[in-house]
Amino acid sequence: MLVLVINSGSSSLKYQVRDVEAGSVLTEGLVEKIGMGTGGEGDGQIEGPRDHAEALEQVDAAIHAALGDRALDAVGHRVVHGGERFAEPVLVNNEITRAIERLNPLAPLHNPANVLGIRAISKKWPQLPQVAVFDTAFHRTLPEHAWRYAVPDELYTNHGIRRYGFHGTSHEYVAHRAAALLDVPVEEFDAVIAHLGNGASVTAIRGGQSIDTSMGFTPLEGLVMGTRSGDLDPSILVFLGRAGWSPEDLDSMLNRQSGLKGLAGNNDMRSVVEAAEAGDAKAAMALAVASYRLAKYIGGYHVAVGGAKALVFTAGIGENSHQFRTLVAQRLGALGVELDAGLNRERSKEPRVISTPTSALPVLVVPTDEERAIAEATAAVVAQASVAP
Repeated sequence: MLVLVINSGSSSLKYQVRDVEAGSVLTEGLVEKIGMGTGGEGDGQIEGPRDHAEALEQVDAAIHAALGDRALDAVGHRVVHGGERFAEPVLVNNEITRAIERLNPLAPLHNPANVLGIRAISKKWPQLPQVAVFDTAFHRTLPEHAWRYAVPDELYTNHGIRRYGFHGTSHEYVAHRAAALLDVPVEEFDAVIAHLGNGASVTAIRGGQSIDTSMGFTPLEGLVMGTRSGDLDPSILVFLGRAGWSPEDLDSMLNRQSGLKGLAGNNDMRSVVEAAEAGDAKAAMALAVASYRLAKYIGGYHVAVGGAKALVFTAGIGENSHQFRTLVAQRLGALGVELDAGLNRERSKEPRVISTPTSALPVLVVPTDEERAIAEATAAVVAQASVAP
């Protein structure tokens, strides 16, 4: 089955075509500057495609050049927020599209773009099955004591304010790969998985399921990220609001000007590590803050799962920054974590163990592949729908 995987942003469209049975990528690409103008605030002459429908024309041309006469069988969409309704991938129809759209207030930067991608596909290829795969779905197994905030109940019942969690597609995929590497049935797999990229989250896995995760109502909660603050005292926002900061000011500061960028002046982990190694005190402190925050979560989630069988690093930073992995591991001596310096520095695209044989907690690096996970989930949903009575 040939599946087109779509990840729609407000001004971009990332795509990949996968042969699910062969496990291969046939073509991939990124269309940027959708609807963007040369002037300020998006006005002026349009630089890129006018809309997602026009962007799909570029995608169609690229796919045809790569596939020739081979036809697509389905489209899988990464949808960031599934709210409480969606606990698994679903076949898209008009009602599902409207349901995703109703979740826009919970993910105003992501879900509207996801809907634009779905509708653009529906218009261009109306007969092609589409499947929505939700970032939040894997975390629907969180127990209520983990997803509840200690605020008046009406905020949950009237506004849906609760912890949802994100990066679920990656955490689920990595959990299965890590369990296989350790030869443990995924139903018996207890671990802590750290998905570390420009956006970062850590998840407690017990019996192969998510029972706690660091991101919450939005992807802002939790770890120190590239430009996001992660956890902080909410009274800071009250204080700044009284000092004249608008909601837009606060949103920009927390989501775009904080994290590594706020501490070190740069949101790229490689640059921050290089600066720290060259003696930059601010960069060194940024790494100390970020590694300390992650180590605290790992310790807490080790308790939450009743004793983890593994610590797993994944995503861009988790897979590639041996320096950051070392900083985190150095804070986990109480858990008996010991990295093998040589194995930790190795670069590989294959899942691997990087801890010493005497480490009380095995430490793994498992590359994530969200596109593969989305393609496989899409194929499974479409196949099930085709045999349903």
